[in-house]
Amino acid sequence: MTRARVIAAGETNVGMKRTHNEDNFAVLDEDALYVVADGMGGHASGEVASQMAIDTLREFFRATSADPEATWPYKMDKARGYEENRLITSIKLANLRIYEAAQRDPKLRGMGTTLVSVIVVDDGVLIAHVGDSRCYRLRDGKLEQLTEDHSLLNDYIKMKRLSEEEIANFPHKNVIVRALGMKESVKVDVQLDKPQPGDIYVLCSDGLCGPASDEEIHEIVMAEHKDLKGAASKLIERANANGGPDNITVVLAKVIGIG
Repeated sequence: MTRARVIAAGETNVGMKRTHNEDNFAVLDEDALYVVADGMGGHASGEVASQMAIDTLREFFRATSADPEATWPYKMDKARGYEENRLITSIKLANLRIYEAAQRDPKLRGMGTTLVSVIVVDDGVLIAHVGDSRCYRLRDGKLEQLTEDHSLLNDYIKMKRLSEEEIANFPHKNVIVRALGMKESVKVDVQLDKPQPGDIYVLCSDGLCGPASDEEIHEIVMAEHKDLKGAASKLIERANANGGPDNITVVLAKVIGIG
């Protein structure tokens, strides 16, 4: 099977208004796995949740790489392939660990995290997400949002047409309707994308795609596509220049070849 070859870089920043950073990210080249997690809960518990999510995915992938016969915490869904099951299982396990930690410790009560991840597999690129952290794809000069926000605002947009002004002034923009740690179990949205050489997948927390418009993200990634680390820094600079109201995290994964 032909598999995409990917290079990646990521960066995170506290932003202009927050006192600590509750975002986390991972560039796990050995597993061709790239993750952004945006923690919530305040008092540093959001940081705990996002770090737990990243650590769980890393540990699960390392354990199942070393021992493919290792017992999984959830049964495989026979309608899905091995790698898709593996990715979903790692995220469901992260959800359970965060939920149980919050139940045990009153100081962590209510913590959670969004998560968006990309993994390169034999027949393409799997994109999995929970919450409003996003995955975009830049292809042939066009930026496209591949994930759908699990947010109250997006639910309203789907239910009824909102004007640009109503969307801009929506009073509950930060309300997430799905995240890791909210409940004992979680539904993970997964899709398979067929990559092409030159594609760039942009994973980000809403601290980037809120303050920076899709047009600004497009402009910067297009201009800096030969320097992924530089592109990540420029994206964060733009979000901060636009007010930086939240923590900002971005991972860029570029397809440099297939097979």
